[in-house]
Amino acid sequence: MRIALFGTGGMAQALGAHWSRHSLAVSGRDPGRAAALARELGASALPWASAAEWADVVLLGLPVSALSVMTGLPLAGKVLIDCTNTPGNSDSLPPGTPVAAGLAAAAPGALVVKAFNLAPVETWRMTPPLFEGRPLAVPLCGAPAAVDVVSELVRDVGCTPLPAGGLDRAALLEATAAFAIGLWRGGFDTRAAFVSG
Repeated sequence: MRIALFGTGGMAQALGAHWSRHSLAVSGRDPGRAAALARELGASALPWASAAEWADVVLLGLPVSALSVMTGLPLAGKVLIDCTNTPGNSDSLPPGTPVAAGLAAAAPGALVVKAFNLAPVETWRMTPPLFEGRPLAVPLCGAPAAVDVVSELVRDVGCTPLPAGGLDRAALLEATAAFAIGLWRGGFDTRAAFVSG
């Protein structure tokens, strides 16, 4: 699989390290950082448009404030993994717009899948990521064919894919992340709120 990592931060680095069996490319706003991450991952450093054209899958590892780089890229038919969360304020999206919906609008024809947004980057650096000795489940929202592709990449990370409905349900994942991360930052153990029988 050909995977373009858009961004040079923690998510691109952590997930890219798990996907080393695939062909990787890195694009970033800072070409020097993109080249450094590409060397670290054994990938190629490419400009945005070249990486988008080359890739089968694109991981969006950029802050929401940088979504404008997606405009006009050749992403139709590509699987676009959205691992971001909506910030408190962003000029890139109208208030209340889910990131996944904003991406779908910015990249017409792309097959957007919401994934990897419910845990901090430190989790994705684990090999494999575990929760109390069990592999993590990664909820995925998107079109079934695209979810199937991302499911393979979830398994490469060492996690269990959890298909959770279409892209219209991505807003629920974003809201869950905002709720749980807010509690966690406040010093609460959010696991107690999500216990199942």
